[in-house]
Parts: sequence; structure tokens; C-alpha cells
Amino acid sequence: MQQKPIVIFDSGVGGLSIYQEIREKLPFLSVIYCSDSEGFPYGPKPENDVVDRTLHCLTRLVERFQPALAIIACNTASTISLPKARQLLDIPIVGVVPAIKTASQSSQKRCIGLLATPGTIERDYTHQLIHEFAGDCDVIRVGSSELVHLAEQHLRGEKINPADLKKIIKPLFNGNRWPDCIVLGCTHFPLVQELLNSVVPAPVTWIDSGEAIARRVAALLEVHHAHHEGPVEHRFLYTGSDQSMTSLLPALKAMNFSEITCLDT
Repeated sequence: MQQKPIVIFDSGVGGLSIYQEIREKLPFLSVIYCSDSEGFPYGPKPENDVVDRTLHCLTRLVERFQPALAIIACNTASTISLPKARQLLDIPIVGVVPAIKTASQSSQKRCIGLLATPGTIERDYTHQLIHEFAGDCDVIRVGSSELVHLAEQHLRGEKINPADLKKIIKPLFNGNRWPDCIVLGCTHFPLVQELLNSVVPAPVTWIDSGEAIARRVAALLEVHHAHHEGPVEHRFLYTGSDQSMTSLLPALKAMNFSEITCLDT
């Protein structure tokens, strides 16, 4: 049987870390990736604005492509838009939340770091995850909007100053106890994981949600061992100005996107 495409939606290019995991684990799936470049970044926006933009873009994508499911590959949008998206759309919606549970299971020192956007750090949903899954751990929380922008710049081929990264992660290593696991609680952050790893003062295990999301997609589509016919095509859509995409083109083409075009919203 021919598999319907799946949609990956994000405020920017952070969801490309999820896209790469999907391509590796489920290479027979076609992906429609949508970056709401016009609305980027979501972190500082009022929650109602984030919900409105997320639902508007997802509705357009579902109408146009009839996907098998959609992934909201943005921690900010997921934690506040998932319930309404699931009510509105008649397809499975997969959200992305900080991998606190995985970090707690992996930590030997019972001290973990959470590196996310300021909004995610403060959200009740995050506090509940920590209470439920890491109650016996010290959890050092660091919020950074700057790292989101640095990740976008890195993907565009711009040089990142290591001193900027050191300043961002410094609060994780200020106290008497240092984390042995750090959760990358924003999908942008795995895009600069190697850079972050080069500036940490001690070895750490970096944990993100990509692998768990790929497993969830496989389970929902029941495609663990399936073989599907038909061509695999990956499309990258964006909102806003064409100029915002120019510096991204080399990276997107290297990721096997056959089409890069504006989403008519």
C-alpha cells in the first residue's frame, strides 16, 4: 500500500531534528515539513497567538496534503496547543515535550539539566513532568531564547562564537552538583548539540525527544515492519518572505527536500 505523508510543523527549523530522526528510523515515509517563519519565534508570544497560528497552519496543511498524522515539533506549541489541535483535526497529532522521564532513567548522579526556552522552563506542564518523573533528582533549569536564534544561524552556515554557548550553559555548572544528563527541551537545540558538547566543562549525556517521537509515529501508523510502495518525497514549506529561506537552501537540499516553497496561508 502507498503510505500517506506525515506533517512536521514548527515555528522555525528546530523540527528538522525530528525530521532527521524520522528519515533515519522510517525512511519509507514522505514528509511535509512546515516552518512558520513568519511567526518565528513562538517562545515570547502570548499563548493565544501561538495556539491561533499553530491551528491555522495545521488546518491548511491537513486540507492540502491529507496527511496520515501531524507532529507539532515545537515544545512551546505542543505544551499549549495539543488539546485544541486534537479536537479540531481528525488525524493523530503527536506533540513534543521535554524528555525528563528519559533523563531521570539515565542519570546516575540523580542530577539532570533542562535546557529549554524560558516559556517551557516556566510552564506548568514542565513542572508536572519533573514532579512525576524526576522527583528524586536535582533538576537545574536554564531557559534561553538566544540559543534558538543561534541554532537557526548555525543551520544557515553562520559561524557561532563558542563564548556565547559557554555563557548560555554556565548556569548548569555553577553549583556544587553538576548534571550528568542534560535534556535539550527545544527541538532547535539538537541542531547545535555538537557545538554545545565542545564547550561543556565535564562529560554529559545529551537527551532529546527525536527517537521517542519516531517510535510514537511508527506505533500510530503501525509501520514497524511494513513495506510500502510508491516514491518517497520530502517537501519543505514556509510562511512569510522568500528571502528568509535563501541562506537555508544549501542545508535543506542536503537534507533531501525535493521541493521548497511558500505555504499559501
